Amino acid sequence: MLRPSCSQRRAGLTASTFPSAAILAPPPLRARAFPTPRRPLPPFWSLPSREIVTSSRGAPLRRPWRCSRSAGGRRGAGLRPCVAAVRDGLLVGRFRYVGEEEEEEEDANHEAQEERARTLLERLREQAKARQLRRQRELGGAGPEDGAAEGKRNVEGAAQGREGLRKECEGGSAVLKRKREREPGPGADSEGDTKQREDRSNLKKKSSKRKKRDEGSEGADARKKESSEGAEGNQSAEEELPSAALEEEAQPPPSSLAVLGDYDKKPVQKVQPFLPHWLAQPKLVQKRIKENLIPIRDVPGIHPKLLKKLQMNGIESFFPVQAEVIPAVLQSASNGYLMGQGGYRPRDICVSAPTGSGKTLSFVIPIVQVLLDRVVCQVRALVVLPTKELAQQVSKVFNIYTDGTGLKVVLITGQKSFAKEQEMLVQKKVTGYCSLADIIVATPGRLADHITKTPGFSLTQLRFLIIDEADRMIDDMHQNWLNQVVKAAFHAENEAGSSTLFQRTKPGPVTAAGCCYPQIPLQKLLFSATLTQDPEKLQQLGLFQPRLFTSVYSEKKTLGDGTETKQDSEEKYTLPEGLSQSYMPCDLNSKPLLLLHFMLTKKFTRVLCFTNSREASHRLFLLVQAFGGITVAEFSSRLAPNERQRTMKEFEQGKIQLLISTDATARGIDIKGVNCVINYDTPQFIRTYIHRVGRTARAGKAGLAFSMVLRIQERRFRQMLKDAGIPDIKQHLVKGKSLKPLVQQYEEALSKLERTVKVERAQKRV
Repeated sequence: MLRPSCSQRRAGLTASTFPSAAILAPPPLRARAFPTPRRPLPPFWSLPSREIVTSSRGAPLRRPWRCSRSAGGRRGAGLRPCVAAVRDGLLVGRFRYVGEEEEEEEDANHEAQEERARTLLERLREQAKARQLRRQRELGGAGPEDGAAEGKRNVEGAAQGREGLRKECEGGSAVLKRKREREPGPGADSEGDTKQREDRSNLKKKSSKRKKRDEGSEGADARKKESSEGAEGNQSAEEELPSAALEEEAQPPPSSLAVLGDYDKKPVQKVQPFLPHWLAQPKLVQKRIKENLIPIRDVPGIHPKLLKKLQMNGIESFFPVQAEVIPAVLQSASNGYLMGQGGYRPRDICVSAPTGSGKTLSFVIPIVQVLLDRVVCQVRALVVLPTKELAQQVSKVFNIYTDGTGLKVVLITGQKSFAKEQEMLVQKKVTGYCSLADIIVATPGRLADHITKTPGFSLTQLRFLIIDEADRMIDDMHQNWLNQVVKAAFHAENEAGSSTLFQRTKPGPVTAAGCCYPQIPLQKLLFSATLTQDPEKLQQLGLFQPRLFTSVYSEKKTLGDGTETKQDSEEKYTLPEGLSQSYMPCDLNSKPLLLLHFMLTKKFTRVLCFTNSREASHRLFLLVQAFGGITVAEFSSRLAPNERQRTMKEFEQGKIQLLISTDATARGIDIKGVNCVINYDTPQFIRTYIHRVGRTARAGKAGLAFSMVLRIQERRFRQMLKDAGIPDIKQHLVKGKSLKPLVQQYEEALSKLERTVKVERAQKRV
């Protein structure tokens, strides 16, 4: 039976009111009394025992926890009503959890005991060290027996201290147990009892804090006393011992304690990728063009006809890339383009050199020279390029050096109708189809269409496969063109059922049977300013024992003592030698104003401006045109091929001051006389940046490159250049005062642009 407290007896509650059931209330209900219930509640003794709980509204709740009838589930746990009243035979009141305060007191006592134990052990250690030092100073170097005895006394003192601490802990726990036994049952508690218990706990906490403070002050006094004693011992020892011994005794004895968690910080070593031998040890080509020009007659093996053609076009010296690659290609075809018995298959060649370093002429000269002696017209060389404009440019170079040789060059890029291109490629005769092209310059999509749809188009006699801008061609395998070219090159035409004389077999193990008849090898030549070094990507090309010619390497600096050291940063890409780079941090709204200010103040004749999309290019063109004062044109896929050719001609002639373009002109196109390149939109990738700024400072000339970078993009832009091994780029700031005179005219241009855009949209709908 639960006995009511004094306050409950005054309220008229008797022992019969409380049946023998354990009432458990959750701890959150401890701080406030329950309001009056909104609805009548059933008698709590009608609910199952050990599961009766009151909610915040006084309603009984069922909970998954249980407690015994006597004291609850834990030691000292129980429920005691603090304020109770009976309404209509129901118990409405508040209950609190008795075992919580006892657990808190027990935890506090344990913490205090542990703290006292730690301070006591620390004090014993300090006293033992002080005694040992004092003993050594007094004896002037004690023997091993005295040291052992002293150590034994220290150990005994520490053991006594630990024993006393254990007894103190046991006494404290015994006192706590007796206190629990003297406490009354759950039903004998009242408001006065709870207040007394809280006062006692507060007094205990205050006394424990006071003890800690006294112990801290005693420890400080003991340390001061020990330090003073040590000073006196030092003075006596200085009078007796020499100065050398004093230096040894002043040092404290080495500690035998090991510091846990300590470690030595070591620099993280950068993991070096494992590259194939031809990538790890390439043939290095000089970067500096002007300092390493080689006369054309000093390069061995060039045909006199081609030397004369070069001189007629004003070329007296080769660039470093040309002087290295041209002899390598000629040497691979020194035995002609037929491979006979005991012959060998030529190695493929990869070239990575900066923009404007003469890569196009590096493959035009040797291919024309190898095909000068051909008798039957067949497709011997195939040049694949990513854009139509670049293909037109390469085709022009081939036409210059094949003029008067009888070699035929055909351009297939989709600018003419498909039927017209078929007539340029093949001709049907009584005996069958015959080829009309020796050299084909094509884009990948159009080439794949002709391989599958043009009858009589054959690549079985193909000798050279040239892939310009190889990194982009690898990333964009349009219509899987490379596999179609290789399949067409090794496809044996055997319509009559008899084996052809010069049939080609796919590369494989060298056997005696494979060397018994001649066949034409297929040699691949790769060129790019940003050639990848990823072996997995290069594996798609199926290269055979490739050789790499590169100008991407770390230069050496000569110090004052004559030693050479490499630069700290490893370069991944190489920029033209005469290029000056800078960037302008700006906001999105001020970018057009900055472009107009730049064009009006610098007064360049040929400026190439790049955007990230053709819509941005078109709107910027309309805005600059509405502003006035600048001859401007746009160059993108919005224009027809004829319009693009006309625009490019006018730009080269200087009739157009500003050409706003997409990345269609960023790859490989050689535009004469470009003074400056402006990145109106920040390039997202480093390779795009390399090819954009490479449109200027070509062939060893000087050029400028400006990038308009939003402030939120500035950090990423600088990090991108740093990761690519490009040195710190200069920052060019424009004051706001210099832009104010242009604001009124700029706002008028914006209103004109808005009207123009509305008209264009209306025309599209019609």
